[in-house]
Amino acid sequence: MTLSEYLEPAAELMDFVCIENDASGPHLQLPTANFQLPTSKVLSSADKGTSRASIMSDDWNLPSKPYDLRERLFQFACVIVRVVEFLHTRGPVAKALSYQVLKAGTSAGSNYEEADDGSSARDKLAKRKICLRELKETRYRLRVCRKSGYLVAAQDPVINESDELVRIVATLVKKGPSGK
Repeated sequence: MTLSEYLEPAAELMDFVCIENDASGPHLQLPTANFQLPTSKVLSSADKGTSRASIMSDDWNLPSKPYDLRERLFQFACVIVRVVEFLHTRGPVAKALSYQVLKAGTSAGSNYEEADDGSSARDKLAKRKICLRELKETRYRLRVCRKSGYLVAAQDPVINESDELVRIVATLVKKGPSGK
């Protein structure tokens, strides 16, 4: 873990700490008991690349299961971001696990995208294998979080989607470098 990753949660808190200057110098003022965190802004679909409203509802099912695997992996990555936000509310262990889920769950789609730009059929296959490994890692960590009680039954569709994606990408890898 780099120093910036370690300090990132503290940096978020600094936004809510007042620094007052007087004759004796700067003073930190912590939030009062009735302090409320600001609500997050919902960005338009043009800003996010997809409609956050359809992904951020209380329903953990993916908005759709598109035929295009790139789009499906993109939607999966967006739902993984939601799962990570949820895990951050479940305690320090869940928060620690969430970082691993975030890295693996979002990198699967990017590796699949890179596979299309592979310099050779072998390179394309190697990148698809990396995508498959990341999906398997995501599935495993989601199952650990579920079995440990950090995820609840409502998030089971996310675990099921990870399983389906593993099977789809594994089929592409088994068919060979061209995926046909």
